[in-house]
Amino acid sequence: MKQKIKHYITGYRKIILPAAIILLMTTCTKKFEQINTDQNSIPTIGPAEIPFLFSSAQSASTIQWIYQDAQNLHADQYAQYFTCTATSFPTDRLVVRLDWLISFYEAIYNYTVPQLQSIFEATDPDSPEYALADVMWVFAFHKLTDYWGPIPYFNAGVPGTSVPYDAQDKIYDDFFKRLSADVAVLKNNANARPYGSFDLIYGGDVTKWIKFASSLRLRLALRISKVDPARAKTEAEAAYADGVMISSPDDDALIERSTKGDDVNGLSIMSDWNEFRMSASMESVLKGYDDPRMKEYFLPAVATGTYEGIRNGLTVTQMGETINDNDNNSHVGARWSSPDAGGIADFLSTPQNVMSTAEAYFLRAEGAMLGWNMGGTAKELYEAGISNSMKQWGVTDETVINNYINSTATPVAPNDYFNSPPMTNIPVKFGATADVQAEQIATQKWLAIFPDGMEGWADYRRSHILKLYPVVNSDNPDIPDPTTKWLRRIPFLLTERQVNGAEVEKAVELLNGPDKTTTPLWWDKN
Repeated sequence: MKQKIKHYITGYRKIILPAAIILLMTTCTKKFEQINTDQNSIPTIGPAEIPFLFSSAQSASTIQWIYQDAQNLHADQYAQYFTCTATSFPTDRLVVRLDWLISFYEAIYNYTVPQLQSIFEATDPDSPEYALADVMWVFAFHKLTDYWGPIPYFNAGVPGTSVPYDAQDKIYDDFFKRLSADVAVLKNNANARPYGSFDLIYGGDVTKWIKFASSLRLRLALRISKVDPARAKTEAEAAYADGVMISSPDDDALIERSTKGDDVNGLSIMSDWNEFRMSASMESVLKGYDDPRMKEYFLPAVATGTYEGIRNGLTVTQMGETINDNDNNSHVGARWSSPDAGGIADFLSTPQNVMSTAEAYFLRAEGAMLGWNMGGTAKELYEAGISNSMKQWGVTDETVINNYINSTATPVAPNDYFNSPPMTNIPVKFGATADVQAEQIATQKWLAIFPDGMEGWADYRRSHILKLYPVVNSDNPDIPDPTTKWLRRIPFLLTERQVNGAEVEKAVELLNGPDKTTTPLWWDKN
């Protein structure tokens, strides 16, 4: 493992493609051997190889085989979409396993950066191929920096014996500049179809990529709304003016997954391992609202036939109680589950969520509350967010949707081992006060972006408006009382300290606090 880390620190250019893409390359290019076996030198990249590299970068940056280590055992639990039920895993009790998170670094620095940089070097900066690769660059790195804060960014992949870390505010500044330029290029190439079917998200549809890039820019603008409100407003209004996602399911960003070459859905890979179940937070809200998405997100518990969740942070002894075992709680939904678990035959090929139209509406609703020009009132955009989320998950009956939007029902007590109260007391129907409205937007966005725990955890830290339950037990020495403190970031990797130690020490200075889970990121002002 240490040797792999050294590879990306020194700028080692590793070109590795998913097996599904490799299978395609055996029939489409004579350079298969060069690209996939000569990993100690940079291969010559020509037009024939560019689409394959783009597919590879898309697959790696959207978290596939590393899903459990990089996301499920960390952000998915911190966002309280799921609760860990594996007795050997302490992460649900706020223990961050840095050795497991090495895989996330590798996914970006070894399997995304080299591919995208090769595309940058082989294409015209004014081409739609370059622009799409650049959008994926921002997408990949925004997830990474929102875990750690300072990361190697501007010199990522540049040869050298060490690589400096960059401050998060400088990284975000570059994100905004890139996305603005990318959208401009795409608008100038509106009739192009970059990468065609090798684009695993939109099939080369430039119009949809413009919406995606603008929606991502809007997400990032809201992320900095407390630390730099003026810049946030400028970026958000520019993103809206360029055109964001407006219609589900057409605009929703989902990446294709396939069992050919095992390029499968990351959540589906691990669902049958039976190491996680529905959280009590999800149960409280979904049940209380009688939410029609509940049957899409989860399966009824085997033992009861009802939807049941568990509080996060159970000890091994508490996991042993019958009410907390797997059979008495809800498995993730059918689309991510095998037939043996009550799911579908092609569960491994379920497209993986990248970003939804609903999220764009909730971002605009929050922006409208801040007085920004978002093309509607906060209420209008909030309700449109709910409607589009319902449609994304297959709920198309307008009567059902309208009844939900106007419901005064509130979350319920999950009737769990701890006799927990309801997670919160807000209804779905848009409230009369700003505080209620802000919590409603945050709560419905949390529901809509399921199962994207990386974004869910980032958004929770950014606003801290969502009223998740505190974890029951914390084994994190920096968080002795989880009712007063929470996880704010991932500490720097130990392997990074071994091979890039001097730069990591400089990175700590960029944090403006110790290298701990309780030190907030630059944009976290709660």
